[in-house]
Amino acid sequence: MSRSAGTGTELAALRAGSQLLHRPKRLAPVEVVRRLGAVQAQDVRSFPLALRARSEGLTAAAVVEEPGLVRAWLMRGTLHLVAAEDAGWMRALLAPRGAAGSRRRLAQLGFSEGDAARAVRVVRDALADGQCTRADVAVLLERHGLPSAGQAPVHVLGRAAAEGVLVLGLDDRAIPAPPAGRSPADPVAELARRHLAARAPAAPEDFAAWSGLALGLARAAWRHLELVEVGGGWALRGHEPEPVPRDLVRLLPAFDELLLGWRSRGPVVAPEHAKAVLPGGGILRATVTVGGRVAGTWTRGGVVLLGEVDRLALDAELAEVRDF
Repeated sequence: MSRSAGTGTELAALRAGSQLLHRPKRLAPVEVVRRLGAVQAQDVRSFPLALRARSEGLTAAAVVEEPGLVRAWLMRGTLHLVAAEDAGWMRALLAPRGAAGSRRRLAQLGFSEGDAARAVRVVRDALADGQCTRADVAVLLERHGLPSAGQAPVHVLGRAAAEGVLVLGLDDRAIPAPPAGRSPADPVAELARRHLAARAPAAPEDFAAWSGLALGLARAAWRHLELVEVGGGWALRGHEPEPVPRDLVRLLPAFDELLLGWRSRGPVVAPEHAKAVLPGGGILRATVTVGGRVAGTWTRGGVVLLGEVDRLALDAELAEVRDF
């Protein structure tokens, strides 16, 4: 079946609509995350701002105090914000794919396989009393004669998380993993459905890039979805995205899902602006978007514009971010 591709501007507006950047409903933090499936949460300063951009009236306190959300090492082995009831089945699906890399990194840090297993038991015992920080883990490892310097604590936490021992709270403390909820009958197909519900128009290659799953698995899962053609890609039937207004100004944080949910950022970031947004070293800067397309970058210190932006709308967004 042939598909006619839309222009970059049209695709950007559709992607932004799929990502809720036009704020179609006033949603609680956990509802935003459920709608998106998962939200990149490696940077604790960024993920509250990602939710702010997608629902009116949120405060930072409302986000970080939301009991229904946790952070876990999931898509591509990085930390993501997810609904607590989804953490178990997503971990079971995605964590094994990073197991070899985890063992290799722990070995580089001085852990034998027996040491790594003992470190996980140490953390599990500590969590019986509630929660612990990375600094607490470093102290525990040193006390038990295990490597504790540098990145050792975070990789031990990652190993424990992959084994279902813990997740991270929104304050960056390790907490016991929530009770396992009901697992979908087909977890890969369910993850594909959640990806596409918030990232249309898309293709199996986009789902594979976002999830870290093999392309063959992504293509197989795609065949279980009810699809319609939209903007040169696909959308779930009944979940066709509404394009955002072309003059909609929105400030997005670093590592926002609008820049991570697809194989190519081309429709959202013009080639001449790519270096300003992705300067290298794994950095993905906070952006100013207009109609879902990057028109600048921003920090707490100010804005660097790369294109035309309505100044009144930009000032309103800046004021809202400051209030948040």
